[in-house]
Amino acid sequence: MKKMKKIKLAVFTVLISLVGYSQENSDHNQQSVDHHIVGDGIAKGVSIGGYVQIDYNEPDGSEPGLLDVHRLVMFLGYKFNDKVSFVSEIEFEHVTEVYLEQAYIKYKATEKLNVLAGIILVPMGIINEYHEPPTYYGVERPNVDSYIVPTTWRELGIGVSGKIDNASIKYQAYLFNGFKSYADGAGILRGIDGLRKGRQKGAESIINSPNFSTKIDYYGIAGLRVGLSGYFGKTQTDDTSIEASTVGVSMIGLDARYKYHNLELRGQYINTVLSDTEAYNTLTGKDLGSKMYGYYGEVAYSFNLKGVEQLTPFLRYENYNTQAEVEGGFIANKAYDKNELIFGLNYKVAEGAAFKVDYQLINNAVTGSNTAKQFNAGVAIWF
Repeated sequence: MKKMKKIKLAVFTVLISLVGYSQENSDHNQQSVDHHIVGDGIAKGVSIGGYVQIDYNEPDGSEPGLLDVHRLVMFLGYKFNDKVSFVSEIEFEHVTEVYLEQAYIKYKATEKLNVLAGIILVPMGIINEYHEPPTYYGVERPNVDSYIVPTTWRELGIGVSGKIDNASIKYQAYLFNGFKSYADGAGILRGIDGLRKGRQKGAESIINSPNFSTKIDYYGIAGLRVGLSGYFGKTQTDDTSIEASTVGVSMIGLDARYKYHNLELRGQYINTVLSDTEAYNTLTGKDLGSKMYGYYGEVAYSFNLKGVEQLTPFLRYENYNTQAEVEGGFIANKAYDKNELIFGLNYKVAEGAAFKVDYQLINNAVTGSNTAKQFNAGVAIWF
């Protein structure tokens, strides 16, 4: 087992080190949602857009396949003037569920400083900010960005962002409401999916103390973008008289993206430490771990066809564990310690439109467990 972990770490280290050899500026290849909707080239007025993800998932077993309009998100923005703009995303999930994914005002105080307030994406890793289906490989988002970073992770907050071009740095810093851990006399957070169920999403959010989130991106080497993220604070409770109803959260993320002609590499590592989980689990009867981590490395190469059409095979390895460490008298569930190998093809037919297929091999650390297999196919659209 120790030997296998060393091999996994070595593979991830090699992928990250390869990112250092870069020839073109990946910063220009990434578009944030607010620039996509309310870009610098628009003088004033309304902008619209959206993205769609349609999936087919077929487990390798007796279960039937599942067809789903996973997401349909409509972008709506308004640019009041050169300094003030508004950005929003309204999301329909699985046809029947409606969410507000973003809704914030952005004030450009100076060329290097913006002030934002509203429902804002928490800057952690890659996918949480760049989650439009054509911007990543694979039908589904990486599971590290589901179980460890609870994408799409957004909360109500206020903060600043900007770029310092002479230092090749993009920065973000926000105060947010935190995850909800306790409400109506019951605990919310649990071992199987960590912090995911605690997202408040701007819906009558409770706040006892603000949490701090920050990210620094460096893009000064051509073709390379490296990000360092941090999130620190405490969970929120509707009963502040019960001290054990909250836990402390410290999350650190490191990500890297590289593009050289048609070759793309990505890597990401997220580590989360949760404090006071023993008291929380005793109070609530839950099994929340005291440490979670996840990482992945991905390689892709695009073959040019006609016009903008490209066929891109990719390979991604993921490892994540929502009970990497536990406190108290219970034993960590090895079923939550998972690794995945995903390989597949993306066929880009237009800028912002692609067909996708991939195959997943999923293992866990339970002795004698079988490899779970799944075939996925989908359509990805962004306009």
